[in-house]
Amino acid sequence: MASSHRSEMIVRQDSPANLEFPFETLSDRLTPPGQFYVRSHFPVPELSAADWRLDISGLTRQPLSLTLADLHAMVSHTVTVTLECAGNNRSFLTPKVDGVAWDLGAVSTAEWTGVPLSAVLERAGLQAGVQEVVLCGADRGCLYEPVKTPGIIAYERSVPLQKARSDVLLAYAMNGQPLTAQHGFPLRAIVPGWYGMASVKWLRGIHLTDTPFQGFFQTLDYSYWEQSGPLSPQMTPLSAMQVKAQIARPAAGETVAAGQPYSVTGAAWTGEAEITGVEVSTDGGLTWAEAELTDPPEAHVWRRWQYLWQAPNTPGQVTLLARATDSAGCTQPSEHAPGRGKYMITFPLPVTVLLE
Repeated sequence: MASSHRSEMIVRQDSPANLEFPFETLSDRLTPPGQFYVRSHFPVPELSAADWRLDISGLTRQPLSLTLADLHAMVSHTVTVTLECAGNNRSFLTPKVDGVAWDLGAVSTAEWTGVPLSAVLERAGLQAGVQEVVLCGADRGCLYEPVKTPGIIAYERSVPLQKARSDVLLAYAMNGQPLTAQHGFPLRAIVPGWYGMASVKWLRGIHLTDTPFQGFFQTLDYSYWEQSGPLSPQMTPLSAMQVKAQIARPAAGETVAAGQPYSVTGAAWTGEAEITGVEVSTDGGLTWAEAELTDPPEAHVWRRWQYLWQAPNTPGQVTLLARATDSAGCTQPSEHAPGRGKYMITFPLPVTVLLE
């Protein structure tokens, strides 16, 4: 008989709050209210909708200071987007690394409503030469990992102008309700297809620059060594999510009836492409079989999948794996690349169950 599944959020850190979606409960396409994962670097800032302003500065033709009412008066858009923390699955790395020890649940999907960043940039007007758009959060503090910051810093990340104009959303609602404090009230960015660190919460400012942004969370953190051509590896900011499939059920350590059919289920996602296939291995990676995709393809949204497994008659331990392929032809690597450090963990994750 299958074990029961917990539905409460998994606490990975109390202060600041870092909470994980219990991935084994995956059922609906949208993550249930109150279960969307929470990633925080600093305490939640205390912000008032009445006093809050979004300041657009830098290489603009006319600097702007917008109220929440100003944004609500603009034409709204609603998009469904899967967000994943760049450190999701960190607990699977060997040897262990620093950082929040995420298991499977630093990933979730929601409907986001707000104003396209492109509309705000158009209102402000761009001067010639803009390269990057810096998203500035109101959360701030002092960090000690990966290196000690020289003082109080704010959470800030940039996106290239082309991405900013393409599909970045300034969201004030989540699943039809105003953002909660933990998810960025009153306004946050949603950067579809990119790891969650780019979707800055508690937005207070947007700054246009003609030079690459060199902030802490762009260079010293949320970056990795990228090998490109014959030159030495270069430190590169994290951006697009990498292709990945995860098994939701059976959960690791679950007891499964020997000799009986079992529906293995999960979800798969990628960055700027679409999931085209998922394969499941029930023998630790020796052989693979196609799973059925149960959601239609949609950019920037996970696709749920299922695989009907006929469990062996012989009791004992069995290790299951899943891997995905996307429309760009990318498939999950068999091992974690050392240059990725504690981020972009995309090798097939082992789920060991007990047959009885």
